[in-house]
Amino acid sequence: VKQEGLRFVEQELQNITMSDLHGKEGQFHYNISQVKVMDLQLASSDLHFQPQQHLVFSINNASISLRFRRQLLYWFFYDIGSINASADGVHIHTVLQLAKDEAGRLKISNMTCNASIARMHAGFSGTLRKVYEFLSTFIITGMRFLLSQQICPSLEHASLVLLNSVLDTVPVRNYVDEHIGIDYSLLRDPVVSTDTLDLDFKGMFFPRARENQELENHAVEPVIKETERMVYVAFSEYFFDSAMHAYFQAGVLAIELQGEKVPKDLEVLLRATFFGTIFMLSPAVDAPLRLVLQVSAPPRCIIKPSGTSVSVSAFLNISLVPPGRPAVQLSSMAMETKLSAKVFLQGKALRVQLDLRRFRIYSKQSALESLALFSLQAPLKTLLQLTIMPIINERTKKGVQIPLPEGMDFTKEVVTNHAGFLTVGADLHFSKGLREVIEKYRPAPITPTSPSSWPAEPSMDPHQL
Repeated sequence: VKQEGLRFVEQELQNITMSDLHGKEGQFHYNISQVKVMDLQLASSDLHFQPQQHLVFSINNASISLRFRRQLLYWFFYDIGSINASADGVHIHTVLQLAKDEAGRLKISNMTCNASIARMHAGFSGTLRKVYEFLSTFIITGMRFLLSQQICPSLEHASLVLLNSVLDTVPVRNYVDEHIGIDYSLLRDPVVSTDTLDLDFKGMFFPRARENQELENHAVEPVIKETERMVYVAFSEYFFDSAMHAYFQAGVLAIELQGEKVPKDLEVLLRATFFGTIFMLSPAVDAPLRLVLQVSAPPRCIIKPSGTSVSVSAFLNISLVPPGRPAVQLSSMAMETKLSAKVFLQGKALRVQLDLRRFRIYSKQSALESLALFSLQAPLKTLLQLTIMPIINERTKKGVQIPLPEGMDFTKEVVTNHAGFLTVGADLHFSKGLREVIEKYRPAPITPTSPSSWPAEPSMDPHQL
């Protein structure tokens, strides 16, 4: 961040614009214009945190090389050309205040800046070089004042406008898919210590049909103690529970298999199991089977140091669907399953891979029917593993984006489980420079269709100096 910030400051200082400097000393009239920064040497810089909400960036003993156009009128002598100057001992001290804005996004809310120039030199040449050297005290003093007055406004615009436009790329409230979205808004202002920046995100999923729905958080508060990586993102059980609750509220945790979609081996076993019932329903013996698997309550996530699991309660309805006749239910059984979850980070996306570990079915009607259903345990578990789990994992394959500004990526990711939460540790990498992101989102300039007037070309008439 320090290196990229220094590169960004260099680019901003190179774009400094200064107003013309003109004056009169006796019969000497002078005008300095078209000031341009040619080179910067930022020898010493520092970026550090300052409690409670500040980021401090300072540059010491820098030098700035300038080039500008000169015009001089002395009696009847007129001279025009360019001057090379250098500002040495440049000191810049900026303090950025970080805060949460109304949308819950991290922002630079305020900036204080101090800039000073210890020395300034100018090299003169040409016919009236001696005259310029005589006037150099006035010119250099004025240039030094103008330059020092332009540094802080330039950096203030860079921070409060340009850097905030980069922070605007951090997702705050996004849609994950056609069913749910996620709220990444900050809950409070950032907390800054001497060596850490702590951001507390909401991290709650919501069904798109009920975007204002809130889910109370009963999970443990994550405590991050690791320090090996640059960034640690902690996810409590609440993060995953709200995702499954949102999908449940959206009504998408249900799968129906009918006719040819029911695996043949399972169909034969089901017809054998319910043969007596089917026979009594003659002539519907050859009617297609329909299986409806539906989650009965929002699944729950359990995070332990040993791993992450998801508990799911569901029911499975088995029916015959005779053509042109109402469906006939053969059985309604309850299911309890436990899935193991592998959480990993790929790019900026947090992804989950689920695997079926435990499975149990029982009848909701009687213990005797539960005993009869015992033979269905293995084939139904196979059905879940081969048919249902791939569908679920396909939905979780895309993952959900972690809130990072555009142009910043994670490297060297490591996932660690704790009691009630897990952490993703990673280093940061700038895949795009700050300037590149800023230019991408900078509004296109509006060109007037019929300007009333255009700026005049600089006059070469010495009498207008």
